Amino acid sequence: MKKAVSGRMPDAPEPERDGLNPREALDILEIRARESEDYIIRNADVGSAVFEYLAEYGAPATRQAVAANPATPARINRLLADDGVEDVRAELAAKIARLMPGLQDRESEETVALTIATLELLAQDSAVRVRAILADEIKHLDCVPHEVVLRLAHDVDELVAAPILEYSPLLSDADLMEIIAGGRVQQVLAAVARRRSLSENVSDVLVQSLDVSAVAALLVNPDAKIRKETLDRIVEEAEEIESWHLPLVRYADLSARAIRRIGSFVGASLLEQLAARGDLSEATRTHLNRRLRGRLEQDSDFHSESDSAAQIVSSAKAGGTLDDAFVEHAAVAGHREIVTLALAALAQVPEATARKILGQRSAKPLVALVWRAHLSMRTAFKIQTRVMKLAGRELLPARGGINFPLSKEEMRWHLNYFDIPA
Repeated sequence: MKKAVSGRMPDAPEPERDGLNPREALDILEIRARESEDYIIRNADVGSAVFEYLAEYGAPATRQAVAANPATPARINRLLADDGVEDVRAELAAKIARLMPGLQDRESEETVALTIATLELLAQDSAVRVRAILADEIKHLDCVPHEVVLRLAHDVDELVAAPILEYSPLLSDADLMEIIAGGRVQQVLAAVARRRSLSENVSDVLVQSLDVSAVAALLVNPDAKIRKETLDRIVEEAEEIESWHLPLVRYADLSARAIRRIGSFVGASLLEQLAARGDLSEATRTHLNRRLRGRLEQDSDFHSESDSAAQIVSSAKAGGTLDDAFVEHAAVAGHREIVTLALAALAQVPEATARKILGQRSAKPLVALVWRAHLSMRTAFKIQTRVMKLAGRELLPARGGINFPLSKEEMRWHLNYFDIPA
């Protein structure tokens, strides 16, 4: 088959003189039609009427090629925005976005108006794929209407909203704070947290949302500005949120008070990193190293092969160290049996009952048992995450950061369910 040269239409394949059946004849006609359309849509000088005819009557692949052609008139682009085939509109979305830079300088008012109308229609397209392509193509542009960007930023699908929220230079702080206040899903808020040069006001609102992944993204964003008071709030909430521990330890601008507070709840390996920071005072470094030695010694006690869980708990009880710190550390280390026996001893319940509660995969009875044992809600949360390994939606966090989330009546009810008098 010959290619088109010097403006000539491509030659169709020569049909065989003998043995040509109707099916073969139809194949030849279809091949010739496709080649003719391909020739036309790839040449910019074919005329508006030809583009319009192909956009209305061409096959889907032809209409898709017309949508991709930069020479297609704006009026035809607007027509294709209503095309019933998603692939056509997707191709159009990618092209329209690429036409936007410098559009007003090189085109007439009518062409600009039609192109913007097409852009607005695509931003409202029923197909997520079309809107997502458009959002990804315009995410860095400052030459598109603010209303279009805002619509995409508010899109219910994260594939559409996230790139706009992370990159668009047209979103103001007020726009971002309004979106955060709307209680969007975590992937969308995390996209905001990753923006370059994020202001303190937006950081404040992100932290107020207490969205775990968004705050984690904020902490690792070197261009985000965070007020000291806002960072202090993150530190206070971080004890029960393990995914914040490493970003906090590595955060560049921490006060001595924040460093000591972080050192009180992170694991031994992170505590070691914290103590190795180059911006510590001698007093703070000494404090952290002392805490690290104590943590390592306790880890050594828990991992002693010569002692059973029962012996460890018994020794701690005899030595007066069977307390909240003991149970919390056992939970952080993942020692299920030590935690079980310690709870049984402190709550004065049979070991089998404590074991049954921890095996329920339900946070409420565990919280009630910890309350009966006179331990903290912080310890209850550590047991949920490290020992029971509950999923995020199954966790029962503290109320107000430190308080038990259940009323005394609720906790008594859960204890009575396991025949524990309360």
